[in-house]
Amino acid sequence: MKIGGKSMKQEYLKKYFGYDRFREGQETLIDGILSGRDALGIMPTGAGKSICYQIPALMLDGITLVVSPLISLMKDQVEALNQAGIHAAFLNSSLTPAQYRKALSLAGQGRYPIIYVAPERLLNDEFLSFARSVRIAMVAVDEAHCVSQWGQDFRPSYLRIPEFIGRLPSRPVVSAFTATATAQVRDDIIDLLKLRDPLVLATGFDRKNLYFGVETPKDRYAAVKAYLKKHPGESGIIYCLTRKAVEDVCGRLIRDGFAATRYHAGLDDEERRKNQDDFICDRSPVMVATNAFGMGIDKSNVRFVLHYGMPKNIESYYQEAGRAGRDGEAAECILYYSGQDVITNQLFIENNRDNQELDDFLRALVQERDRERLKKMTFYCFTNECLRDYILRYFGEYGGNYCGNCSNCLTQFETVDVTEIAEKLLGCVRTGGQRYGTTVVIDTVHGASTAKIRQYRMDQNPFYGSLGKVPVYRLRQVLQFLQMQEYLTVTADEYAVVKLTARSREILDGTQTVTMKWAKEQVRKPAVAGGGLYGENGAADIENGAADSGGKSGRKKRRGKSAIVPGSAAVSRNGVADGAQPLFEKLRALRMEIAKEEKVPPYIVFSDKTLTHMCIVKPKTKEEMLTVSGVGEYKFGKYGERFLAKIRENR
Repeated sequence: MKIGGKSMKQEYLKKYFGYDRFREGQETLIDGILSGRDALGIMPTGAGKSICYQIPALMLDGITLVVSPLISLMKDQVEALNQAGIHAAFLNSSLTPAQYRKALSLAGQGRYPIIYVAPERLLNDEFLSFARSVRIAMVAVDEAHCVSQWGQDFRPSYLRIPEFIGRLPSRPVVSAFTATATAQVRDDIIDLLKLRDPLVLATGFDRKNLYFGVETPKDRYAAVKAYLKKHPGESGIIYCLTRKAVEDVCGRLIRDGFAATRYHAGLDDEERRKNQDDFICDRSPVMVATNAFGMGIDKSNVRFVLHYGMPKNIESYYQEAGRAGRDGEAAECILYYSGQDVITNQLFIENNRDNQELDDFLRALVQERDRERLKKMTFYCFTNECLRDYILRYFGEYGGNYCGNCSNCLTQFETVDVTEIAEKLLGCVRTGGQRYGTTVVIDTVHGASTAKIRQYRMDQNPFYGSLGKVPVYRLRQVLQFLQMQEYLTVTADEYAVVKLTARSREILDGTQTVTMKWAKEQVRKPAVAGGGLYGENGAADIENGAADSGGKSGRKKRRGKSAIVPGSAAVSRNGVADGAQPLFEKLRALRMEIAKEEKVPPYIVFSDKTLTHMCIVKPKTKEEMLTVSGVGEYKFGKYGERFLAKIRENR
């Protein structure tokens, strides 16, 4: 259907969402859904997945049910839709029985074209009765990876979605969306949700606006504190592995004068809700949290995500890091690594209680998969290759191994032939009977005279002292590289023993040359006890001499908060020219004022990206304001004149 030369979907895109054109993949998915075809959209965080089902929901004859895993996600989406002028509601455990019945009653009257519902509610008698009494045009499954036991957020309740659909009078269109899905998870989504000849579209996993970094500071808290001091007033998330770490880090930040709050499963519901609202509304711009926080949080102005410890897999890391820079502006994702992280994650895997419904065989299979994913996550912390490329290759995308926007690409490396070192390390493992951990192997080839070396009689090993002139930290780097390239493996048990692999023969026979990259001008540091990626105590070790509290040495100086482009004015990290920064801050203050009046998060009024565009366009009229990205007719009617007035004041 055309309206004034534009399709209805384009009219809705501008009117309700304020955008002039669709992003990559959105229109293809929308067209597929409108044609009556099932669809699976795999799009990175911030790519606009929700619009792919929200616009069809406005155009289809009937109600669209959006199955969503978290209350916070539903609340966020519904608030944003209502602010845009679209009636929407959610049905979950946060509603009282009276509120729930009223919402169902209004939905039955056709009040809401979009209803968000928790998966656990679908087969509830009251909800099922409602769903069978109205026309359900589409079931959209958000965070669809939750249906797969191979995904990082498996929710058994997602497996009941097809049963719910089967009990409807007629089958609606079924669409599914996720940001992180390996090929195995993608196939699971199609099979388990019983999608029929779906349109499958993956726009890629890359988030070019995100900087990725790995650092191994001696004092993680000092590194985080220094980072926050360099980025005053910016909003960000600090992820910790345990509740104890959350309490410690948040408490210290508050004592040091930072506006921080906390979130983990040990807090009561009311405190979690309050703390989340304080973060979303920028009253406490820094959130310290476990991985219990964040899925579906659509806060657009998160400028950094710091990991105060390594997550257990790449999927979790990329999903959590992806909460930065949802507005498309530059943001930073830095992982502060310590060897203890591997031990902590191994304990999580061994004591996992999330898969109790699985039989013993499947539970063991899932546990083995989790160990393998932990190993790949650990390799991320040690690779000298492009960090972005490492992540993308994990999800099946292959690039040029240089992004120019990660700590490795901004570090000066040299390629070194380490064949001789590799041969002697593997030789030591073989002649030692494959019985020892990385520390014993390294101490043996380096010629250390420790009690353990004498006790194991490794001072009699033919390779004892054969690499005495090579620094210990270099030996450790080579051993880690051999693990990453699968020339060696380390058992993931209590003793963490180094073992040969099928590939070891290539080096031991002298038929394989081994080269690797290492950073130039490294500062030597004392060796750290423990060893390798998986040391004898089960811990992953740091690259001794390769990093200090500021990250890897040899790194080129990268752009900080401001960057000078030749022939242009200085541009701040939010994309605003320095001269326009005062106007941007005044617009932010106005946005906060309106958000308090409306009782919604500031970014739901307008995103930082929209305010930035206002500073560039400096509109004088309604027509000019409507050219600003993110300003639609409905929002202009509510807020437009106030922002125009503020811009006029600052001419």
